[in-house]
This record gives sequence, C-alpha cells and structure tokens, in this order.
Amino acid sequence: MSSMHPAPSMRRGLMPTDRHRIYEIVRSTRFFTAAEERIAIELVDEALAKGEAESGYHFIFAERDGDVVGYACYGPIPGTQSSYDLYWIAVHARAQGARIGRTLHTAAEAAIQELGGTRVYADTSSKPQYEPTRSFYRRMGYREAARLEDFYAPGDGKVIFEKVLAKD
Repeated sequence: MSSMHPAPSMRRGLMPTDRHRIYEIVRSTRFFTAAEERIAIELVDEALAKGEAESGYHFIFAERDGDVVGYACYGPIPGTQSSYDLYWIAVHARAQGARIGRTLHTAAEAAIQELGGTRVYADTSSKPQYEPTRSFYRRMGYREAARLEDFYAPGDGKVIFEKVLAKD
C-alpha cells in the first residue's frame, strides 16, 4: 500500500457520533436508495438504543487520522446456531480504491469467528449496477447460495452469498 493510502486503523463498537458519519458514508457512494440509507441508520439507532449485544447489530469502523472512512455491520441470524448476516460494508467515495472494503471484511470475519460464527451470509441485488458488489463477495471467498428473482422489484432479484468460516 502506498504512502498516499496508509492502512486504516480498525475500531470495534458504535459511538453516538458514528450515526452521522455512517449516513455520510452511505450517501457518498451514490449507490443506495433513500430507503436503503434509512435502513442503515435504523440499524445504528437500534444498536445505540439497545447496545450491540441486545440489538444483534455489531459494527467495525475503518479510520484514518481519526476520520471514519468506512464501516461494516454484521450480526447473528436469529434462530441459527452460528450463522451471521453481513449487513453492510461501505467505504466513503473519497476513500474507495484503497482496499478498505477488504480490510473491513477481514476484520468483520475475525470478529464473527470470535463470537462463535461459522457461516456468513451477504445479500445483494441482481441488478447490473451491483456486479462490482457480487464480484467483491466472490473475491472474498463467498459462493452464490441462492438467487430469488424479482425479490426487491420486477427485474431486481436478491442474490444470497454464503461463506463457511469454520467447520460446523
């Protein structure tokens, strides 16, 4: 990694000041709908109100010089023994291309394993604009486990990726 892009530091745990920063990150990508942006903030609000353990929403942040440039949100899937959802990985538009998403993903996997997780699931859209997201998951070792046609809307299916972290 070049000196232009120093490796970010990782921070676990959500602070109230992260709420606005997450909104800025998600908006900066110009990738998500207004409804998806609201969902990102709803997860933050629930985790702030109940705590990460009770809400089931855990956060990891990538920081450079004290500035949050990306985050991941994950949590256990209710009713399963050791399966986790990877809800969000987002990197601020101005920090993209510096492998921060990969670093966040690796940190999230490590945290999930520490919590006893053995499988991770990540959902995304089947629309062409989401091909970079699907490619990212494949590069991270996920396999496409399911595809639900017209899930979000006509012509917009749901693609579910799965990664086994450890033997069940």
